[in-house]
Amino acid sequence: MTTDRTARWARQAAWPLCGLTLLLTAAAIWLAVLNGAPASDLSHHLLVVASAVVGGLITAHRPGNPVGWLALTSGLCFALQEACGQYAAHGVVVDPGSLPFAAALAWPQNWLWIPGNAAIALIPAFFPDGRLLSPRWRPVVWTVVALTVLAVVTNAVRPGDNEQIYPVSAPNPLGVTGWQPVADTTGTLAILASAVFLFAAGGTVVWQARKARGARRQQVKWLGYAVGLSVLVVAGRLVVGLTDGHPGLFPYENAVWDFAGGASVSLVLVALGIAILKHQLFDIDLLISRTAVFVTLSACVGGAYVLVVGLLGAGFDTSASLPVSFAGAAVAALIFAPLRHWLQRRVNILVYGERDDPYAVLARLGQRLEQTQDSSAVLSTSTATVREALQLSYVEIQTVDGRSYRLGTPPADPVRIPLVAGEPVGDLLLGPRSGEVSLGDRELRLLADLARHIGVAVQAVRALDRAQSLAADLQRSREHLVVAREEERRRLRRDLHDGLGPTLAGLTMRAEVAQEIGPGEQANRMLEEIVVDARTAVADVRRLVDGLRPPALDTMGLAGALRSHIAAWPAAGPRVVFEAPETLPALPAATEVAAYRIAVEALNNARKHARADTVEVRLTITGEQLRLDVHDDGRGRQPGQPDGVGMHSMHERADELGGECTVTSAPGTGTRVTAILPTTTEETDGPDPGAAG
Repeated sequence: MTTDRTARWARQAAWPLCGLTLLLTAAAIWLAVLNGAPASDLSHHLLVVASAVVGGLITAHRPGNPVGWLALTSGLCFALQEACGQYAAHGVVVDPGSLPFAAALAWPQNWLWIPGNAAIALIPAFFPDGRLLSPRWRPVVWTVVALTVLAVVTNAVRPGDNEQIYPVSAPNPLGVTGWQPVADTTGTLAILASAVFLFAAGGTVVWQARKARGARRQQVKWLGYAVGLSVLVVAGRLVVGLTDGHPGLFPYENAVWDFAGGASVSLVLVALGIAILKHQLFDIDLLISRTAVFVTLSACVGGAYVLVVGLLGAGFDTSASLPVSFAGAAVAALIFAPLRHWLQRRVNILVYGERDDPYAVLARLGQRLEQTQDSSAVLSTSTATVREALQLSYVEIQTVDGRSYRLGTPPADPVRIPLVAGEPVGDLLLGPRSGEVSLGDRELRLLADLARHIGVAVQAVRALDRAQSLAADLQRSREHLVVAREEERRRLRRDLHDGLGPTLAGLTMRAEVAQEIGPGEQANRMLEEIVVDARTAVADVRRLVDGLRPPALDTMGLAGALRSHIAAWPAAGPRVVFEAPETLPALPAATEVAAYRIAVEALNNARKHARADTVEVRLTITGEQLRLDVHDDGRGRQPGQPDGVGMHSMHERADELGGECTVTSAPGTGTRVTAILPTTTEETDGPDPGAAG
């Protein structure tokens, strides 16, 4: 409640104080005119008016911000000092005796300048939000305040005449004899402390602004812009003052330059008010860039004119001054347009990056991508190019494959631009330039153009990655086929060597023995043994042949082979329902073998593990694909249950042909095995996949 009352009181007091300061300033100007003061002596009133208005605005809208009170205090002190001084000068010097208490009112001029300067010096310490730069500044502030109070008290009783009321003396009515050295010392210490504090606090504000972002950085830019202009004006005054032939640093009784100096200092206070109350009133970056171009262009064109006139004027007499001036103006006009374009481009690059030259950015991006030999460097190259071109605080490229590359610190809410190349391929994430809170329309349009090119590059990288992945898969598949072929050859060699080979050798030896024995009972018994062993050998050969390719596929086709297998289904097993087209098209041998093996494996799993009552086996042809469905109504698979060898075998058989095999199952819902196999295959030199089965 107390805070609300204080704020309300502050708002109510702000405008009366501002109005009192303006009235005192108007009175001071009126008296100064009556006193015959030159126009150059009135320039400092611009600073007083700016202090009053800016201080009043800040106090009325930000009553808790000391900057407003400090500006009001400074303005009121200087306005009262000036009004009293002009009143005293008029009543004592210009028209003696015409105004009452004229000599007494010269007294405030002895000390009012001290708090006025101290108030201005303290402003940077509370800029822009009214809080001290850091707690360590608190004792320094109190030191300045203490020195100021001490200097005010000692100078209020400073003995002697008021030096500003001349040629008639106006002694201090409250002067204390012998107090002048003390007053001079405290006054000097106070003004030195205020000056050191002003530069130290201002430097700290600039130093802290290096890492500032958002509104605070924009506020500091306003202050920096105004201070920069003031420095330029001071530099101009120094140049003119040092070359006008009069002693002193600044121009002698030059109203134009004096008012320019007063206006430039007042501009700092105006910029303070805008920064605190309305820092988004104008685009400060645009204002800075345009001002930089204007100042630089003016200096260059003016310098060129002076140089041409000076060089030509040295070679001609005064009668040729008009042609010389014309030549200087012509040179200035010729360089104006190209110089302005060049300067504007350089300043825009410094402030905005290369947003105004999208062709250059796109050309650089394309050139760098062409020079990129490694596909993995495409993302980093694109990211670096975008960040360099627009000087953004953060750039990241994310692809739909999970790859990403970033530069900078990610903001809380980055701008996201989709990367599209026929299909979404990723996103371009962006953070605004340091100190800014968002991206402008021009940046977004350029980034949209860049995103299209980056999307194509990302798509190319994805295609290359897929090609490399497919090549790796193909290499692994070939290695797997070679291994499977060699394993199968090893198995056949072992079976032939350990089974059929010894059997045939034994048959041969016994046949030779029977031949030597000749007809008889022993020979007959030996021949019977040869017949039994021969039949065993034939069975082994059939087993080997069946292992290479089920013979039923050659005699009955895929559907007939499956019906034959189901017909031999154990009576204790689940009921099998088989559906297939009346006629199947001619299928590749590899597809028939794969479909037959997958179906048999699925049926065996249903009989051994599923505890199913019914198993449905269905063959369908869709386009150039053979679809095999084996669905049981068993207990299904438990979540997380690992696949067995049979499951892997089904997947591998489908994958080898470029098809796919999926197994879906859940507890209580049975298991469905679906295999999609091609009905056509390209001619290859590879081994028959059935040989691996």
